[in-house]
Amino acid sequence: MTAATRPGRRLTIYVGESDRAKGTHHPLAAEIIHRAATAGMAGASAFRGWEGFGSSEHIHTARLLSLSEDLPLVVVIVDTPERVAAFLPQLDDLIAEGTAVVDDVELIQFGPAQREASATGAEGEADVGTAPGTSPGGDAP
Repeated sequence: MTAATRPGRRLTIYVGESDRAKGTHHPLAAEIIHRAATAGMAGASAFRGWEGFGSSEHIHTARLLSLSEDLPLVVVIVDTPERVAAFLPQLDDLIAEGTAVVDDVELIQFGPAQREASATGAEGEADVGTAPGTSPGGDAP
């Protein structure tokens, strides 16, 4: 069986490990992922970098002799173009400083989620064959 493919959008958000959500003490990356899950996005993951810099141009690194408590983090969220666009305003509520990149991508579903994705209509609405309560994006990005 061929893997199901569909148009998608990837939202990549670059923040620092010590960044907090606006007005809270919650880690920013964790709060973004929590909001993405609550919004029903198809998938979200956070990745910790070992070295990087942002607008301050100060290099943060995990090298043995200069351990940093503010390593770079990247949060990646994928879903349909419409759902990513609808999620973007939530970032205004969370991020005081950071950068985000939006890319059009082709989503490829493998495994059990593949059947769910192939039973999904172009607008993300399930056809008759989709099980009730299943997300058009499945459980994996």
